[in-house]
Amino acid sequence: MAYRVTFIPGDGVGPELSEATRRVLEGTGVEFEWDVQEAGADVMDKYGTPLPEPVLESIRKNKVAIKGPITTPIGTGFRSVNVALRAELDLYACLRPCKYYPGIPGAFRGTDVTIVRENTEDLYAGIEYEEGTPDAKKVIDFLNGMQKKQIRPDSGISIKPISITGTERIVRFAFEHAREYKRKKVTAVTKSNIMKFSDGLFLHTAERVAKDYPDIEFEDRLVDNLCMQLVKRPSEYDVLVLPNLYGDIVSDLCAGLIGGLGVAPGANIGKDVAVFEATHGSAPKYKGQNKVNPMAMMFSGVLMLRYLNEGQAADRLENALAEVIKEGKSVTYDLKERRDDPTAVGTSQVADAVIEKMEHAS
Repeated sequence: MAYRVTFIPGDGVGPELSEATRRVLEGTGVEFEWDVQEAGADVMDKYGTPLPEPVLESIRKNKVAIKGPITTPIGTGFRSVNVALRAELDLYACLRPCKYYPGIPGAFRGTDVTIVRENTEDLYAGIEYEEGTPDAKKVIDFLNGMQKKQIRPDSGISIKPISITGTERIVRFAFEHAREYKRKKVTAVTKSNIMKFSDGLFLHTAERVAKDYPDIEFEDRLVDNLCMQLVKRPSEYDVLVLPNLYGDIVSDLCAGLIGGLGVAPGANIGKDVAVFEATHGSAPKYKGQNKVNPMAMMFSGVLMLRYLNEGQAADRLENALAEVIKEGKSVTYDLKERRDDPTAVGTSQVADAVIEKMEHAS
C-alpha cells in the first residue's frame, strides 16, 4: 500500500531539490501517493499568505510531509513559514543529524552528532513588541516599575518563555531517540549560568528527566563552551538537546563540521505528525540553475523512511548517497575540493547517480 505524503515543493531552488528527492525516494521501491501543496513566497499573491490553510489540512490528514526550502525575508515581511508550521502543528522536536560521510572535503572525520532542538518556545515563540509601539511602551513601563534595572524606552522587546512542560517532552524525546538508535550520551546545552530562570529551568528539568534513563550517560554544557569544544573535539558528543535558539545555531555549526548545509537533513516531529526538510534555505539566486546540492533533502527523505518504519529502504538510500559522495564524481560544486571544479554536476544529475547506485545494489 502506498504512503500518502504531503509534498511541498517550496520556492527558490525548492522545486528542483524536491523533484530530485521525489525521484530517489521512489527509487527505493517504496510506494508513495504525493499530495502536492503550495506554500511560500510564490503563492502570496494567490492566497494572501505564504502558508495557506489547505497545506495545514493536508499535513494534519496525511500525518507526514516532506518540503523543499521556503524563503523568509530578513527583517521584514511575513514570519518564517517553517516556524509557523511548527507552531500550528505543535512539531515540538527538531531532529538534525550531523554525520560525516567519507569523501566530503573539509569535514571533520568521524563526526556523528544528533541535534535535538526544542521547536516551540524560547525566543522563537514569536512574542515580540516593536520599538515605538504603544504595546512596547506598556511592556517597558510595566517591567521598569518592577525592577531596579531599567529598559531603555527605545527598545524592541522579545520574550523568552521556557516551560517545564516543553522542556520535559523535548528531553524525553532526546533520550528515547538515543535509546532507539543505540546512542550512549545526551548532553543538555544551555546558558544557565546567566539566564537562571529560563535556561536554568531547562537544565534542572533535563537533570530530573535524565534520572529515568540510567542506561544513557547524561551531562550538561554551556552553549559557548560547547561551540568551542565542537570545533576541536566533535567526537566527544553524541546527542545534544537544546532550547530553540541555541539548537538553530549549533545545528548550523555542526553542519559545517560535516561539510556544509548541503548534506544536513532535518525533521520536525510532533505527537503524531512529522515534517521533513533540509536544514538550509531557499537560495533564490540559484533558482532554475540546476546547481544546488539536493542531498540535504534526500537525507531528510532517509529520516522520513525511518519514521515510516521503512528501515531497509532508508539504508538503501543512505548507502547510495554515501557511495556517490565517496566516489566524488557525480556531486555538486560544494562537495568538490574546489568550488569552481568544472566536473561538478547539477541537481538532477545527483539524483540520477543515487538512483543508479540503488539499482546496482538491488
